[in-house]
Amino acid sequence: MSDYRLFGAETSPYSMKVRAFLKYKGVDFEWVGRSSEKEQEFQSQANVPTIPLLTSPGRAPNQDSTDILSAIENDHAEPSCVPDDAACAVLALILEDYGDEWLNKIMFRERWGQKADRDAAAERAMEQLFDGNLPRAKKKTRDQIAKRMRERLPLIGIERKNEKALKDSFERFIPLLNTHLENNLFIFGNRPSVADFSIAAQLSQMLMDPTPGAWLREHAPFVTAWCEFMDAPKAGDGFKSLEELKPTLLPIFSEELSKTYLPWAKATLEADIAKEDRVSVKLDRKAFEQVTQRYTATSFKSVQKAVRRLSDNEALTDFLKTAGADVYFQNPNK
Repeated sequence: MSDYRLFGAETSPYSMKVRAFLKYKGVDFEWVGRSSEKEQEFQSQANVPTIPLLTSPGRAPNQDSTDILSAIENDHAEPSCVPDDAACAVLALILEDYGDEWLNKIMFRERWGQKADRDAAAERAMEQLFDGNLPRAKKKTRDQIAKRMRERLPLIGIERKNEKALKDSFERFIPLLNTHLENNLFIFGNRPSVADFSIAAQLSQMLMDPTPGAWLREHAPFVTAWCEFMDAPKAGDGFKSLEELKPTLLPIFSEELSKTYLPWAKATLEADIAKEDRVSVKLDRKAFEQVTQRYTATSFKSVQKAVRRLSDNEALTDFLKTAGADVYFQNPNK
């Protein structure tokens, strides 16, 4: 038995993010698909009911994909996933959080907000849960899964009045990423960073679903090929400098992140600090309201700290200012 064991599901973007990272690092691990048969073993080591869960030598079981990637990077430095350019390393952290916190909303909406996609996803979830030994009342079970997941939509901000903002964000981001990947094997050059693992994990889930999958294949061939490669990526020559990446990386920040994820994440952090139950923010001049998510606030606070630690890096400062993103990382105590 391997020292590393990953409890997860192929229907979980965060599970696939960690699995791809372990493959990239060349770490021998056992994949334990979460099912009713494995539930008791999972519960005996889990602190929360969500996947992934990684058990590894010398460390407590971990269920946070960002923390897991950081720990693996510390334990297995090569091949590195940290860009050589310090500014790029921080931008990768921002994009990782974008994937985990904002793009996940879009994935969830595409999967569970539309009937055809919802039914197909519920079917896959049922097969995973019962490990292929489907119950007699298959349709009833599938419909119960779909109903339960649909009821969760408002908890992560997928309310009817927010759906257009999420759809517009998706259709704006993908062409920008596709253009960037036309000339880059990965987001920061010839090696994947945490940003690649996070974003590809979310988009790979959408490729499994009928509606967003068809849209991605039609409009973003480079993104589609990159997602397939990211299941088990291999390191190339090395990372590129920010100057080399800027022509197509900057628009991703200026035209997408600065209009959606960054104002929303900052507003969420402020709402959490103020102990407000809901957060309200203008995204591209339209109101976006949802339940305040504590994990998002904590995660973005960590990203802010990473940016501020590099406040003397002129390249990073200029990039964020040009992208209209600098205001989301300013220290309010100064």
